Amino acid sequence: MSELGRLRRDESEISSWDDACDVLVVGAGCAGACAALEAAASGADVLVLERAGGAGGTSALSGGLLYLGGGTAIQKACGFRDSAEEMFKYMMAACGPGPDEALIRPYCEHSVDHFEWLVRHGVPFRPAFFEGAHEPFTSDEGLTYSGSEHVHPFDRIARPAPRGHITQHRSSKGARLMQSLLGAVETACVPIRTQARCDALVTAPDGRVLGAVVKTVDGVRSVRARRGLILTAGGFIFNREMVASYAPLLRACKAKVGTENDDGLGIRLGLAAGGEAIHMEAGDISLVLFPPNQLRQGVLVNRAGQRYVNEDAYMGRLGELTVLRQEGDAYLVCDNEIFVRPELFPIELAAVGETIEEIESALGIPAPALQDTVAAYNRHAVERRDPLFHKGAHYVKPVETAPFAAIDLRTENAMYAVFTLGGLHIDAGGRVLAASGEPVPGLYAAGRTTSGVVKQGYSSGMSLGDGTFFGRRAGRSAATD
Repeated sequence: MSELGRLRRDESEISSWDDACDVLVVGAGCAGACAALEAAASGADVLVLERAGGAGGTSALSGGLLYLGGGTAIQKACGFRDSAEEMFKYMMAACGPGPDEALIRPYCEHSVDHFEWLVRHGVPFRPAFFEGAHEPFTSDEGLTYSGSEHVHPFDRIARPAPRGHITQHRSSKGARLMQSLLGAVETACVPIRTQARCDALVTAPDGRVLGAVVKTVDGVRSVRARRGLILTAGGFIFNREMVASYAPLLRACKAKVGTENDDGLGIRLGLAAGGEAIHMEAGDISLVLFPPNQLRQGVLVNRAGQRYVNEDAYMGRLGELTVLRQEGDAYLVCDNEIFVRPELFPIELAAVGETIEEIESALGIPAPALQDTVAAYNRHAVERRDPLFHKGAHYVKPVETAPFAAIDLRTENAMYAVFTLGGLHIDAGGRVLAASGEPVPGLYAAGRTTSGVVKQGYSSGMSLGDGTFFGRRAGRSAATD
């Protein structure tokens, strides 16, 4: 029997159900918690299963940052104008290729309401703006630019506004987010059963998902889901075989973001029940080099000594363009005034020299490619201009003060943080779709188990934002369909 065959059971194989509920949620991260809350608020009897020893999942290990906008209270308090339409224009430009308007449109139009829902459920945000490098690692400001909204080319497509809403805490922000959401789940009297792994979905002859076969510390149990079952079990970055099959370019990245339970089980369960997985090659690839932002004054070049992106772009855009388009082979060329070691992440130097020509020779770049690149950059940098890639003027200065250095940004020597973005195809109500485009009856999903609002072009907070938003929608749909 194939693996997908083992992940599905026919109704005839279940002699009797050991447990029953209206809505069964598989996975207790942010998407699962929000699905449970919304299903319970819709009058359903809800049970949450979590295969780990405790709830929280990857969400609890995250930066606690949610991508929200359209004019939230914090955006207004910090003096920023935003609208659902400007947010939509940015996301449609950034979250491709093939951005999913059917998901992005409602996500933008209801973002303010979703922010207020989170606040009502105890998630704290401090109305203060963080001006640093995309994420306040050691402070508790509640708003930041968490993508490339304010840099080229996106600042010409949509009016820039910061949309990274950060859970208030100085360090463990993801844990604080989950503490709030799980506290709300407890208040709603929704049970979470830990050390309970969903091993198969049970389906009726017409394909409807009826429940699950669950392995627990007390043995294997069958759980009936009278109204619907929701898969919120994370992505697949820790499944070596799935990554090799679907997203082989991600294998080059050192730092996997997630837990060992991000092994694609939720996706495979959905496939076994008749769902379709899309954009499985996609992943967020962050080049974690900043802070300090001073390094953005350097020149990022590929193995041919040519620039390929504005250096002030979001770390996810830098990482994606480097790994997916430059084969993970890049260097940041700095002079003595620019160079400083990153505050939080280790780096290696690929070359040090008194001239750019020496750097070029040490890197094995054919002469005079790097010399020409730096000379052309410097010619305009004296006027604080970057006509080729339009880097922000405050990061433009000539690279001219010896000695020079090339920071090694090849994937084997630099820190690239990666997680998967592909998953089950859902509609705006969190219903899992078959290849035909029709919903699989009784099956819903949210979070990284799905291919949500972003394919590539990730901005920090889109996973937690997407997971919480569509988790709620999946919960409501499962309870009321």
